[in-house]
Amino acid sequence: MNIELSVIIINYNGLQFLQNCFDSLIQNLNEINHEIIVFDNNSVDESTVFIKEKYPNVICIQSKQNLGFGVGNNRAVAAAQGDYLLLINNDTIVLDALKPVLEHLKSDNSIGVVGIKMLNKNKEYLQSSRKFPNPRNMFQMKNMLRLENEFKSGIFIKNSYEVDWMTGSFLMLSKQTYQEIGGFDNDYFMYVEDVDFCKKIAELGYKRIFLPAFSYIHFVGFSNSKNPQLIKGYEIYIDKHCTGINKFICQCALKTNKYIKIFKTTLKIE
Repeated sequence: MNIELSVIIINYNGLQFLQNCFDSLIQNLNEINHEIIVFDNNSVDESTVFIKEKYPNVICIQSKQNLGFGVGNNRAVAAAQGDYLLLINNDTIVLDALKPVLEHLKSDNSIGVVGIKMLNKNKEYLQSSRKFPNPRNMFQMKNMLRLENEFKSGIFIKNSYEVDWMTGSFLMLSKQTYQEIGGFDNDYFMYVEDVDFCKKIAELGYKRIFLPAFSYIHFVGFSNSKNPQLIKGYEIYIDKHCTGINKFICQCALKTNKYIKIFKTTLKIE
């Protein structure tokens, strides 16, 4: 059986999410010849034991250290047999059949990557598509990079939208495109690697397409304690992708936001 789609999941102590994630994938990939590959970043919560006992068909690659999100994906993709890839977080539940999503990707060679609508645990809309960093939007950390209109309300009138970037919790693309951009940048450990990933796809002239008719639940785990990692990610991004006066302005804006966050954290201001 030729594998068409390789599903890549990075896991770190995600035992509580795995069954729902796997079951939703199996249900919604039943029309696609696929494999599921989990790259485990040295979990200590019996994740790998659970996978081997309950889901023996899932390929589990065990790392002896936590290599982070991007490197983990690169290692797993190297072992993937499918011509297409679905990069999806372990704390997700897919709600719709994914065959039409894959067919949309395959129908147009100008599409580099596809994403779908993200919902929170209460099935409320979360914005998963955003703008690339620029001097203007880097000054608004709280609403930084957000798209307006339909993306703000979550009420969509079109079947597809071309966007700048989409969250790494669900990205579908060809393995060829993944290899063409060199996968994820190893400089990122966690956060902003998905922005960089989509930026590299854009630089090759490929579209980033959002399909709002299909959705998944994401148990988002971000908290204010992770802001330093987020800031660090954007520092790397700006250094890589911005030049001249734009780079200087973005760096100043990010530094301002950094110190504002430190100030708020010190005073316990939300």
